[in-house]
Amino acid sequence: MAQYELLLPKMGESVAEATITQWLKQPGDSIAMDESVLTIATDKVDSDVPSPVAGTLVKWLYEVNDVVQVGQALALVETESGSASATAPASAATAPASAAAAPQASASAPDAPAAAEAPEAIPFVPTTEALPVGRTSSGRFYSPLVRSIAAKEGLGAAELDQIPGSGADGRLNKADLLAYLANRGSASAPAALAAPAVSAPVAAAPAASSTPKTSSYSPQEGDEIIEMDRMRKLIADHMVMSKSTSPHVTSFVEADVTNLVRWRDNVKQAFEKREGEKITFTPIFIEAVAKAIKDFPMINISIDGDKIYRHKNINIGMATALPTGNLIVPVIKNADQLNLSGITKQVNALANRARTNQLKPDDIQGGTYTLTNVGSFGNVMGTPIINQPQVAILAVGAIRKMPAVVETPEGDMIAIRHKIILSHSYDHRVVDGALGGMFVRRVADYLEAWDVNRNI
Repeated sequence: MAQYELLLPKMGESVAEATITQWLKQPGDSIAMDESVLTIATDKVDSDVPSPVAGTLVKWLYEVNDVVQVGQALALVETESGSASATAPASAATAPASAAAAPQASASAPDAPAAAEAPEAIPFVPTTEALPVGRTSSGRFYSPLVRSIAAKEGLGAAELDQIPGSGADGRLNKADLLAYLANRGSASAPAALAAPAVSAPVAAAPAASSTPKTSSYSPQEGDEIIEMDRMRKLIADHMVMSKSTSPHVTSFVEADVTNLVRWRDNVKQAFEKREGEKITFTPIFIEAVAKAIKDFPMINISIDGDKIYRHKNINIGMATALPTGNLIVPVIKNADQLNLSGITKQVNALANRARTNQLKPDDIQGGTYTLTNVGSFGNVMGTPIINQPQVAILAVGAIRKMPAVVETPEGDMIAIRHKIILSHSYDHRVVDGALGGMFVRRVADYLEAWDVNRNI
């Protein structure tokens, strides 16, 4: 008999920790090789941790809601083979989460500044990825997502250190930071962080305007109270933040996709038989979007303050509904470099991993543009919310048979055509109506000009 230490695996370059959300196995339970033992959550995705060995679960080393660093032992598994050895010292595995990761002050971070000095700025990294994990001079740890939000909002290390956290050991999480930002500048903000005397005094503003209004609801008889789960809270915070950050404008275009529908009907059975994959409309839409982005590269951007970052890679996220009713956005990396068959396989693989809770953090990082298919729910159109820090998102509606005027050599005729409405929401700070409108029109042009004789 030997004991094997089940470690928290590496989940992506910007992910250094995860929270245990559920133990799927109890001490004493048998575990098969590659069987899931627990569920973990990062700032980006929930996923299962499988066991690379078969055996019996001996002991949990952490409880639900504990935060664990990448590479730390999560549990002890007793194996029948003596060849399985512990992968880390037992003393490190049994140490509590707060002690396992000793505070490491950044070599470049100065001591906490006095009240009269400007707080230390957290540098912005020109990418959609989160800032590297690190600690401030006080030794307090911040996740990549928290540091990314702090950098974009101009919060210094000293100000971050004064924000109370509701996570394990007082850790500051995204919800804590967004709540603080919503009330920033009110009387509850730390006095040491007040604006310099040359600025307009906060007290000059009416008290009511500095306090956000919150609605209150009195439950009625028969009402059921449902607590938001962790993912729903993250989605809610992200949507509110997006609407408060970007002035949304939406342009609509109707496209005739009759040739596209006929082509898919002709090839879908042969494609599935040959490739073992079903071809849906989503890969076709993604291909058209990638082509249009190459024509209008200023749609493929992110902004930080008054700086615009134009992305070289075209990474298209596809909004995917989960069985729980929540939403996640896996990303097709370098979509412009894939043929339609390759995009189809990527779409199917990511969608399947999303529905079975097998997505990795890298699967949902690095998106530069997002597509959402509201037509899959029978919706004619939608007004999607931008997936920050991107500047645009496209919603495709349901394909419907519609009467339409068709020009023929013999004159205009009424015919039954397949129509779809494209809804393009964009950030009006950097994307004007001309660019936003021309882009969605170009996507429609690619769909309408589909070659019915195309081989795949």
